[in-house]
Amino acid sequence: MGSIHDGMARQGLVRPVDGRVLGGVCAGLGQRFGIAPFHARLLFVLILFVLPGSQLLIYPLLWILMPTEHRVTTPVDAAPGRY
Repeated sequence: MGSIHDGMARQGLVRPVDGRVLGGVCAGLGQRFGIAPFHARLLFVLILFVLPGSQLLIYPLLWILMPTEHRVTTPVDAAPGRY
């Protein structure tokens, strides 16, 4: 499963940490294709009307296959006297 996650991450298909509503799939798709998360969700719902039930399979599958975006955080400056 690691190679699938790595491949999707290389293509920019990751579930972002910020902007998630449920699993972050639509936010990740929107981020990858350069559209706002709201528009990606709206498009996802509109496709539901065209192909009823397909999202019940696609969303959980993408939720499993798309890796979570990892952000490297740096510690806050630990200068003396700062808490």
